[in-house]
Amino acid sequence: MIVTGASSGLGLHQAIALANCGATVFALSRTGKPKVEVETTIPENIHFDSLDVSSLVDIRHKFDEIGASGGIDVLVNNAGITQRLRAEEISEEQWRAIHDVNVDGVFRCSQAAYPFLKKSNHTGRIINIASMASYLGFSEVVPYSSSKSAVLGITRGLAVEWSSDNILVNSISPGWFPSLMNQQVMDADRKSKILNRMPLHRFGRPEELSAMTCFLASPAATYITGQDFSVDGGALALGF
Repeated sequence: MIVTGASSGLGLHQAIALANCGATVFALSRTGKPKVEVETTIPENIHFDSLDVSSLVDIRHKFDEIGASGGIDVLVNNAGITQRLRAEEISEEQWRAIHDVNVDGVFRCSQAAYPFLKKSNHTGRIINIASMASYLGFSEVVPYSSSKSAVLGITRGLAVEWSSDNILVNSISPGWFPSLMNQQVMDADRKSKILNRMPLHRFGRPEELSAMTCFLASPAATYITGQDFSVDGGALALGF
């Protein structure tokens, strides 16, 4: 299995959860190693390595290397970035950088994994990490919202196109979980508004998202494709 953006936060926790389920997991990120300490033992069946998902050359090289070493059964496209800016202030470079990772990276990684997922003996899976920003509007993160809406389109399109190729494609839209990325755009006022925007009125715990990832990667989910699963404390149901 491959998990991108796995050096911290939800990516790292998903990699650990999948490894604890018995999978051999390649945890890929720019740093190639954990950026934070976790309150659990990192399983020996996790292999940390570097990957820049904005580089097509880097993606193809790394995926071919992993695929040749034992195949790829599951790809979790978790890598993502954001930046807090008003829409009228966003430069072309800032817009492009966010979409290079959040949109192009998802598609390029899926392309690179395709030949290996198609040959999987366990039914290939792609699990894309979308966001509440795929559905709900938020100020000062328009490029992120745009990119995460695109992830849903990629998920549905690939699910249909690759349905006869032994590949299931789904996505997960997390609500608000503690992460380094969230800290970039969070202040006290924004935190209050977010907590009031969900019926459970609390941030999620990483294991509450990882459980959904493990389910979608498991034999229990072989009749599910093209779906998005909101793990959001009820935020989408409440709307606004």
